[in-house]
Amino acid sequence: MSDEYNRPVIGGKSFTAVAINCASKAGEWIKTKIGNYTSLSLKYSPTDLVTEVDKGSEMMIRNLVLTHFPHHSFLGEEGVEPGPEASAKALNSFRDAEYLWVVDPIDGTTNFVHGFPFFSVSIALSYRGEVIVGVVYDPMRDELFVAEKGKGAYVHGKPMRTSTESTLSESLLATGFPADQKVALPLNMKGLQALAPQVRNIRSGGSAALHMAYVACGRLTGFWEIGLNSWDLAAGSLLVSESGGRVTDYKGDPYNLGVRNVIATNGAIHEQLVDELAKV
Repeated sequence: MSDEYNRPVIGGKSFTAVAINCASKAGEWIKTKIGNYTSLSLKYSPTDLVTEVDKGSEMMIRNLVLTHFPHHSFLGEEGVEPGPEASAKALNSFRDAEYLWVVDPIDGTTNFVHGFPFFSVSIALSYRGEVIVGVVYDPMRDELFVAEKGKGAYVHGKPMRTSTESTLSESLLATGFPADQKVALPLNMKGLQALAPQVRNIRSGGSAALHMAYVACGRLTGFWEIGLNSWDLAAGSLLVSESGGRVTDYKGDPYNLGVRNVIATNGAIHEQLVDELAKV
């Protein structure tokens, strides 16, 4: 972390500690609501769901963050209209923000709705556009993934490192099925079809943030998906990079908050994965 923004505390309040507290409290509350939500709505497509629990989780996190840091900006998924254009517009509205919290209150809402235990709370803090804190919390496994820029990444308090596979044929990858069924989903399916014969296997758990966390801790060799948003990727991007991996867009350019088509790997297979997806 450069000296310019190496300010981990303001008024004695640690950015990372607040992020951890928010993720933990929201995650524990979400866990009590499994099978107990009262409203279910569609957003961008029939696969893009939202419940009052998503909204409640975001409100809880927002209130906690702004209690500690009232002058910070806050971008949460549920405060943005559905669709890629609205997401880009919302992110652009914060382009001049000094500190911006980027939050997905439940990453994996479809899993939450069905009681499938693979969802997470994703909280990132960026300083002038660069992610400096990333926290992903899996309440079902009580796993907390934490990263600070320049200070490493941890799960269960222990340092994380990416996996050591060096070829696609050795790799376990993950991807998702985008909510945009007209453009992003068909493109991602082409990537899936091209890569499946070349790798050890492919998984799709339904939470991009957890997929990124799993790349960071070595459970997955890599992850790719088209059509994601800043709140899906921001925290996970720092987890991966601070664990020794790489996160880029499809062209291989470094990750930034505007990236929607992402490739995250252990680093060793990164160029191979970029090259193969470029052929699709």
